[in-house]
Amino acid sequence: MILLSDPRTRRRRLGVAAAAAGLVAALLTAAPAAATPDPGDGPATSKEVSSSARAEARDAITSGEIPGQDEIVHSNNIQHLTNIPKDALPGFNSDLAFQGKYAFAGNYDGFRIFDISNPKKPRTVAQVLCPGSQNDVSVSGDLLFLSTDSSRSDSSCNSTTQPATEKSSWEGMKVFDISDKRNPKYVAAVETACGSHTHTLVPERRNVYVYVSSYSPNAAYPDCRPPHDGISVIKVPRDAPERAAVVNFPVLFPGEGPDGGGNPGGPTNPGVSKTTGCHDLTVLPSKDLAAGACMGDGILFSIEDPEHPKVIDRVQDNVNFAFWHSATFNQKANKVVFTDELGGGGAPTCNAEIGPNRGADGIYDIVGRGDHRKLVFRSYFKIPRHQADTENCVAHNGSLIPVKGKDIMVQAWYQGGVSVWDFTDSSRPKEIAYFERGPLSTDSLVTGGSWSAYYYNGYIYSNDIAKGFDVLKLGDRRTDPAKRVHLRELNVQTQPDYFD
Repeated sequence: MILLSDPRTRRRRLGVAAAAAGLVAALLTAAPAAATPDPGDGPATSKEVSSSARAEARDAITSGEIPGQDEIVHSNNIQHLTNIPKDALPGFNSDLAFQGKYAFAGNYDGFRIFDISNPKKPRTVAQVLCPGSQNDVSVSGDLLFLSTDSSRSDSSCNSTTQPATEKSSWEGMKVFDISDKRNPKYVAAVETACGSHTHTLVPERRNVYVYVSSYSPNAAYPDCRPPHDGISVIKVPRDAPERAAVVNFPVLFPGEGPDGGGNPGGPTNPGVSKTTGCHDLTVLPSKDLAAGACMGDGILFSIEDPEHPKVIDRVQDNVNFAFWHSATFNQKANKVVFTDELGGGGAPTCNAEIGPNRGADGIYDIVGRGDHRKLVFRSYFKIPRHQADTENCVAHNGSLIPVKGKDIMVQAWYQGGVSVWDFTDSSRPKEIAYFERGPLSTDSLVTGGSWSAYYYNGYIYSNDIAKGFDVLKLGDRRTDPAKRVHLRELNVQTQPDYFD
């Protein structure tokens, strides 16, 4: 491993050659219009890059501006404890959840359960084969929830792909009993309109509510027709999960047109995704509050009545945000960080040509009270290290690091690696630690990197699309107080009140 100095002292111009050749421009214009974020939505393929981009990547490695192919680098305050390569599940790794001494790692082919009682040596407890993009995972008590966002022949784990134009096709939520971690049992399936790209839990004592995010309807899809301007709400009884069912479909973007009332996208707003649903929701149950990243819109809403969420405010950024992807509250619930998945997660957007304000985080303060609260933009944050044009890189999933009186989070940036940054001052965010690998390839654009990077009980866990499960240890006086905070369970999209 190599320790690098503060990247702000290094002047980089990666991306200029490729942009001049028109490669990056083509990628970024096409991706939002297609509205297919997250690279695993399609088959794993590599994309050719120009000869100038290949030469630029090799020169940057030779000069030490970026790490070598597959080489690991990190700041002095992060240790890489271990990596567990992918095993029986060869698909893309996706989201993570935690419970006690266990980590649950989603994969496009199913999910994997790790015993992390010794974070330096995680052990695989179970691997469940159950294909279905993108298999985001959450846990609550003895139940595990798995999102299926690809059209399947049926709801079983033995299903095959089937066109969404066929009425018999299935996609939605799967529920497993994980009371025996070594032998998870599939207990329920709930079909939802347009499938389940992601989901968010709102747990109660007797029931678990599941907010299902999905999008991209089509008049030719019998179970996913426009307008699709809301979310599915599933109610799951804890003592009878087989009775799980959709209980509501609240409309978040009411409007007169055939596509509802969300952001119209291009050509009205060029380069911005049309809002046809939500990508991801984050709830803060202790405050009865939720934030939604919904393609062309960011929303704040009340979940005081979990079956009937109510929108409080809605914002757009038609200059710099192409696809509102995910959201994170700070602990006081007076800020929200929204991420922009520019290029759909499969493009090289962390370079000089794209700049610091696109494919970045947007930091919003929440001002006012009750139903009169408003989201007010303050600044953007983007990792300060340019990546090669053979590396997919953009803002992705992260979580708070629980430090009282500070707003600090860890975040995945695909092949940009893992970043720890401080947004206590909403207008002046700054990175304080990082971990990354060099490009998977210097010849073509190959999808990989950290999908999710979360802080849990003293360690950072990252699920790398291609490389597997990483464990990092952060040692910094600014974040050390977080080591005293321990949770029994963590689903990042269901944010806990760490200091209640």
